[in-house]
Amino acid sequence: MKHRRGFNPLARRAAHRKAMIRNMITSLFRYERIRTTKSKALEVRRFAEKLITRGKIDSVHNRRIASSRLYDEAVVAKLFTDIGPRMKDRNGGYTRVLKLGERNGDAAEIVLLELVDYKLDTEETSDKKAKKEEKKVAKKEKADAKSGGRAEKKAGKA
Repeated sequence: MKHRRGFNPLARRAAHRKAMIRNMITSLFRYERIRTTKSKALEVRRFAEKLITRGKIDSVHNRRIASSRLYDEAVVAKLFTDIGPRMKDRNGGYTRVLKLGERNGDAAEIVLLELVDYKLDTEETSDKKAKKEEKKVAKKEKADAKSGGRAEKKAGKA
């Protein structure tokens, strides 16, 4: 039975545990998804969901509470300007835990903790790929120009 078991101590002293949870929540809000062990993710989720609920109402009181629990002021601003308004219609369940498998070294279960409305940026990745291709073409043209068109002459002979 789990009577009077309020939290998972994660085999750490209080100061270490609190600092780790604050770091992980800050990373979760910054990147909107993090990869960690299952037990840490379940513990971090409890605190993250409470902060997202605070982030839905932008007040000085809520901002001060969020600032006391997060390390980065830019992440606090993101919580109140981006994440909170996105979750406005939701009544909880702001995060999801996706199982990834086991870690090789110690067989710990690894999961992906992410915000529910997280979307892969397919447009950004396709833009990055296009820019990469353009750079390759420009680099190749520059190399051809340096060699005085020898590469083209060789290609023409073949």
